[in-house]
Amino acid sequence: MVFKINPSPAIPALPRVEDKSKIDVRYSLISPYANAHIYWDHKSSELRYDIEEPILDDNEKETLKKLEAAMLELININVLVEKTKEKMMDYVDKTTRLLMNELNIKLPEDSYVKISYYLYRNFIGFNEIEPFLKDYFIEDIECNGTGTPVYIVHRIYRNIKTNLEYSEMGKLSNFVEKLAQRSGKYISYSEPLLDSTLPDGSRVNATYTEDITSKGPTFTIRKFTKVPWTPTQLISLNTLSPEMLAYFWILIQYKSNIFISGGTASGKTTLLNALAFFIPPEARVVSIEDTRELNLPRENWLPAVARVSVGTGKVGEVDLFDLLRNSFRQNPDYVIVGEVRGKEAFVLFQGMASGHPSLSTMHAESVDSMMKRLETPPIELSPTLVNTLDCVAIMTHAIVKKKDTRRLREVVEIVDVKKEGPALINTPYVWNPYDDIFYYKRDSKVFEKIALKFGLSSEKLQTEFILRAKLLYTLYKKKIFGFDQMQQIISEYYKNPTKVLSRYGISV
Repeated sequence: MVFKINPSPAIPALPRVEDKSKIDVRYSLISPYANAHIYWDHKSSELRYDIEEPILDDNEKETLKKLEAAMLELININVLVEKTKEKMMDYVDKTTRLLMNELNIKLPEDSYVKISYYLYRNFIGFNEIEPFLKDYFIEDIECNGTGTPVYIVHRIYRNIKTNLEYSEMGKLSNFVEKLAQRSGKYISYSEPLLDSTLPDGSRVNATYTEDITSKGPTFTIRKFTKVPWTPTQLISLNTLSPEMLAYFWILIQYKSNIFISGGTASGKTTLLNALAFFIPPEARVVSIEDTRELNLPRENWLPAVARVSVGTGKVGEVDLFDLLRNSFRQNPDYVIVGEVRGKEAFVLFQGMASGHPSLSTMHAESVDSMMKRLETPPIELSPTLVNTLDCVAIMTHAIVKKKDTRRLREVVEIVDVKKEGPALINTPYVWNPYDDIFYYKRDSKVFEKIALKFGLSSEKLQTEFILRAKLLYTLYKKKIFGFDQMQQIISEYYKNPTKVLSRYGISV
């Protein structure tokens, strides 16, 4: 019997249940060995997320320990680097059989495949959290130290306690070291903080010592979405309206500058990824990030990621400021900065002023707080430069019908920023939390700016806006959510809009 797994089983359609006490779902994560079981725990009166894996008897546990110790002597790191599923599974299978032969270990086939799963999980994967990383629905994995359960953030059911708990300090320390090694970084007692990216693009933040976090080492993993949410998927989640997307589509086509603001995990990067669908297909895009989170649906894209220093003295460091300054020599049609925090903002706004349309995100709950961050240390932009910003989208967490969700709270246009007094703004779009409906007005100062700059009539822009809103709504109604399909339709629209509108029954 040969050890085989399917690490990417079909994604199930999970029920959205109003009464959480009725939830009882089970789905495969690493077929056929690991399942997720989400259910209501009546003892604690809360949802639980249990990882179900093969149960080993005492003899199998002892054999696993022997094989793990022996495999540490033989492990070939080159196989891990190759990363192909077939080669990794074949490597585990062959190495396990070789070691069993050398150690004179005899196992029935059912015991052999169970043990092979754990060897695969612990050497090729990420130990106990490997099933979590394979769960499409998990957004975050959160470990607060020893003696406390690991929590996950689920796309459908949100924060849930799991059945994984680290009881030994040494085991958790070793795992945090493994996270650092796999992300190409270093963590130790002298450098106890880690902020990095795993090979699959997931973002990891970890601490190492008890004097930093009292419960011992911790880690938080923000999972990387390999396939970004498409604009129509965001409509289906009611994150924003078709009119909002049509508005952004026109702004992006006509090279406006857009910031997406909001709190932590409010959906800023998700929206940024979705808006990137509207960048014209022939345009050259340069993106700059601290850690890789963007995944743009295009070929003419140069993704750049900052690099931390090696050792002391900032040797080899390449920060956002360096990358951004360099990017303007790469002839970009659009510049995307994952998040603006410091001195790189000055270079970004200088680029905007010199005609490089830019998109970025920033941690700020409102336009006022964003303006204060831009105009005070460490950024300290002059009002003249801030005026190059066209609009700000404010994302927010929201509880709608007792469900934790995300909404685009408002779209604010920057009309004029003066040195003294508040900025002059216009708010064409706003979300009403009482009825969970988006409202908009026809008066757009950015549309007026576009009309003047490109010699277009306001009527033509308004007609184009309505047609695109209708198209996006039609695509949503027809359940066209696919990444490639959406990009193909938008690219085709740039070349032949009449043909695309006609195909979907929209009259010009």
